[in-house]
Amino acid sequence: MLDLKLLREKPDFVQERLNSRNGNYDIQPILQLDEQRRKLEGDRSQLQARSNEIGKLVGQKMKSGSKPNNPEILQLKEEGNQIKTQLSDLEPQEKEIKSQIDALLLTLPNLPLASTPVGKDETENVEVRRWGDEHKPQIEILPHWEIGEKLGILNTERATKVAQTRFVTLIGAAAALERSLIQFMLDTHIAAGYLEVLPPFLINSTSLTATGQLPKFAEESFQCKDDDLWLAPTAEVPVTNLYRDEILSADQLPIYHCAYTPCFRREAGSYGRDTRGLIRLHQFNKVELVKLVHPDTSEQEHEALVKNAEAVLQALNLPYRVIELCTGDLGFGAAKCYDLEVWLPAAGTYREISSCSNFWDFQARRGNIRFKEANQKGTRFVHTLNGSGLAVGRTMAAILENYQQPDGTVKVPDALQPYLKRAIL
Repeated sequence: MLDLKLLREKPDFVQERLNSRNGNYDIQPILQLDEQRRKLEGDRSQLQARSNEIGKLVGQKMKSGSKPNNPEILQLKEEGNQIKTQLSDLEPQEKEIKSQIDALLLTLPNLPLASTPVGKDETENVEVRRWGDEHKPQIEILPHWEIGEKLGILNTERATKVAQTRFVTLIGAAAALERSLIQFMLDTHIAAGYLEVLPPFLINSTSLTATGQLPKFAEESFQCKDDDLWLAPTAEVPVTNLYRDEILSADQLPIYHCAYTPCFRREAGSYGRDTRGLIRLHQFNKVELVKLVHPDTSEQEHEALVKNAEAVLQALNLPYRVIELCTGDLGFGAAKCYDLEVWLPAAGTYREISSCSNFWDFQARRGNIRFKEANQKGTRFVHTLNGSGLAVGRTMAAILENYQQPDGTVKVPDALQPYLKRAIL
C-alpha cells in the first residue's frame, strides 16, 4: 500500500511513477476524499474543543453557586447536546470516507524505484548477465514432456482424469527427482543463512491482502468457499504474514526464511500458453526465499537474494540469464524485480524460473509490519523481499532437456546424485 502522506505531499511524483507502469491509475479520487476527510476532522476538532469548553464553563458556574436550572447553564447544556449530536453524525461519515480511501489505496500498485528501467512491456526488459553454456546438442532434444512420457515418469492423462487439465502426475524417478530437488534447494539456502519454515498451505483473506494478491488477483487464486481460506499461491504469502501486525526490534533484522510449499494458481488469462509440460500448472511445488530487512540495506539485500537463487542454477549447471524488469512489466507489488530465466534447449529459448522482487515498504504497510530502533521514538516499516529459489517443476523441465543423453536417458546432475541415489533417469 502506498503512503497516503506521500500522495498528499508529492502527488505529481506519485502520478508520474504510476504512469511509468503503463497502466491507467488516477490518484485524484483519493486526494479528493482525503481532503473531505481532513475537513471533517477539522470540524470535529472544533466541535470537540467547544464541547470541552462548555463542560468547563458549566463546571465553573456550578462551583460559583449557579443552580442547574439557571438559564445560562441550560443554554450551555443545550448547545452541548447539539454538539454531541453533530459529533455522532460526523463519526460514521469519517469512517465511510476512510473506508473508501483504504479501498482505493489497495488498488494502486507499488511505485517503481528510480533505478528500475522505464519501459512499456516485457520487450523493454533489460538483460543483466548470462551464465552457463547454451550448448547446441549433437542429438535431437525432445521437449521435457515428451522425454518424460517416453521414460514413463510423467503422466498428464491420468492427472486430468483425477483433477482436470493443467495437472500432472509424477511417477517413479520423476517423483524422486521432485523430492530431491526440494531437499537440495532447502539445504542450499539453509547453508546460505536462511531459516527454514513450513507454513500453513491454507491462508486467510487478510494475509492475501497484506502481500498484495487481494483484491486485484482474486481470480488467480483457489478459494475454499465454506471458509475464509485460500490455497497458497506461493510461500511468500504465509511466510511474510507470520510477522503481520508486529513491531520487531531493529536487532532482529534482517530475517531470512526459506520455505517449501505446494502452490496453487488458476493461471487465469493464460490459456493457450504452455498447455503441455511442467511450465504452467495449476499445482506446482516451489521453494521460496523471503526477507524482512532494514530499509537502509534493502537494495543490497535484493542483490544478495538474486545471487542466492542463482546459486541453485549454478550448482545444477543449468544455463540461465538474469533479466531486470522494466516498469511496464513489473509485478503489482514490486518496486524492482529481477527474473531468472533458465535455458530450455528443445525450444531454443529462456523461460522464467524465478522472480526476485523488492517490495520496499509496500507489503509491510499493508500488513503493518514495523520495527523500532533502540533509543529512538516511533517505528518504521520493514522492507520485504522474496524470490523463488526455485520453481521445482520448471527446474525439472530444464534438467530433462539439458541433461538428455544419446541413448534416450537423462543424466542426473552431479549435485543431485547424492540425494537421488542414482546417476541416470
